[in-house]
Amino acid sequence: MKLLVINWRDLKHPLAGGAEAHIQNITSRLVSEFGHDVTFISNSHGGMLPSRERYDNLDLIRFGNEYNFNYLVMLKLKGIINDFKPDLIVEDVNKIPFYIPAYTSVPVMLVIPHLFSETIFKQANVIIASYVYFAEKLMYPIYKKCHVHVISNSTKDDLAQKGYKYDDISVAECGIDHSFYIPGNRKSERPTVCYTGRVKKYKSIDHLIKAAEILKRDIPDIRIVIIGQDDYLSELRLLSEKLGLSDNIEFPGYISHHDKIKLLQESHCLAYTSIKEGWGISNIEANGCGTPVVASNVPGLKDSVVDGESGLLYEYGNIDELAGKIKLILTNTALRKKLEEGALKWASKFTWDRTARLFNQVLEERYPGIYS
Repeated sequence: MKLLVINWRDLKHPLAGGAEAHIQNITSRLVSEFGHDVTFISNSHGGMLPSRERYDNLDLIRFGNEYNFNYLVMLKLKGIINDFKPDLIVEDVNKIPFYIPAYTSVPVMLVIPHLFSETIFKQANVIIASYVYFAEKLMYPIYKKCHVHVISNSTKDDLAQKGYKYDDISVAECGIDHSFYIPGNRKSERPTVCYTGRVKKYKSIDHLIKAAEILKRDIPDIRIVIIGQDDYLSELRLLSEKLGLSDNIEFPGYISHHDKIKLLQESHCLAYTSIKEGWGISNIEANGCGTPVVASNVPGLKDSVVDGESGLLYEYGNIDELAGKIKLILTNTALRKKLEEGALKWASKFTWDRTARLFNQVLEERYPGIYS
């Protein structure tokens, strides 16, 4: 089967995150394990990435940047289709949709990690937020006949409420590479909580910093490590200094994959404070390292955390409850050991091989006329 995959970024893009890991881990395996032919279109980071490249089993075509990529797709897609002649286009909506069904007769399968909806106004200024919000609003009339593939039951429910047919939405959660995400030899001697992911406003990492101010009263040597570097980092640094937490909170920015895993292994828990997610792959990565999670009880995160087994959930925005749940894990050794065991058991269920297999099953069942 010839697949044309379109996403804003591929894994070589410096701003690549969980959405890119998801689609690329699937599509690479569609080639290596199931024999499909995949061409992958993404933006070239303003010409800083090669325009054409064979990478990770995929033929990559790159052009444009973060601001014009969706418009350039409209201009270039016809020529790419004529050259490649795909059986199916897989459009991954990660930010602004491309509205592919509006200007091609090639069948389109939609992949949606999650939609921002009203939460975009927590992230961006009103002009940009309104642009994203109304772009999502226009999706249903254009994509209503497409099959939709999502990464959590929360997103499936969200889309069904927006009018998409429930039976035309399939689910396959993200996986992790269990050869990397494994338990370490021991936890840090200093009580350590980490966050790994993009440093965006809607991730609400400021809640973790405010919780640290509370935690420091009872755990003076608490250590918070916030991994990542994005447009909200400077505000978080200022907040940390304002609250007198400079000795307790570290902002190392981007770190190597090896160092990230080492941090996950040494931490006593990972905190994920976002207002909404598609799944929460960082939770599973931490669990794979034997580290429980404290996460907000919101769509996506509540799917990737088994409350009381792989971690603890708290009410989003409730700083006192967030601090309390973290304190429980840091101070209650028996509970932490139980959660560490549960975390490993839960994480073992999620592999990229499984995710790709379920995705291929969708291709086979939903597109029998063109599947080969």
